[in-house]
Amino acid sequence: MTERWTVAVDKRRCVRTGLCAASAPEEFELDEGGQGRARSETLPSSELVLEVAESCPIEAIGITKTANGERVFPPRTA
Repeated sequence: MTERWTVAVDKRRCVRTGLCAASAPEEFELDEGGQGRARSETLPSSELVLEVAESCPIEAIGITKTANGERVFPPRTA
């Protein structure tokens, strides 16, 4: 079974570039105000979803492992 990630876009940080929806339209979309959001609260883990989060210019996309809440992105800093 594929691991699932909980994916959330921080609405306070999102600056509406649309990169997430343009890069991965099956996983992300834009709401009525042009802010990005995941199409589902949880998504199958994938390199594409991680790359989209990493490419967000202000790191507005957070990813955690659904099973245990472990942070995938952004990584914890010491």
